[in-house]
Amino acid sequence: MIITELICKAQEARELAYAPYSGFKVGAALLTKSGAFFTGANVENASYGLSVCAERIAVFKAVNSGEREFAAIAIVGSGSGFIYPCGACLQVLAEFSPQMNVIITDDKNNYKEYNLSAMLPQIFSLEK
Repeated sequence: MIITELICKAQEARELAYAPYSGFKVGAALLTKSGAFFTGANVENASYGLSVCAERIAVFKAVNSGEREFAAIAIVGSGSGFIYPCGACLQVLAEFSPQMNVIITDDKNNYKEYNLSAMLPQIFSLEK
């Protein structure tokens, strides 16, 4: 099942997170419409504003590999409860695929699946 595979890849990516300040590690696995996978983990900085989320790292890796259309992303974190993407990450994802699926997980390996446009209904775009 593709959701299970995405979550597994996100869990593996989380292990590469650099989070010495918050201790909160996040991993993301992005599936492109062509079937390729790209992962990312959060990278913190002493100047918190320079930190980058796992989701954006996965997207930027995909874009730099020539991918522009995404099917789904899975996000896992090291905390309890469900891990939701921030607004900045939603906007970056929406730049390329506003109809993609977003899979969030909790610490008990449960997941929920959302359509990105439902999570960010008023995206900022060239058309708007």
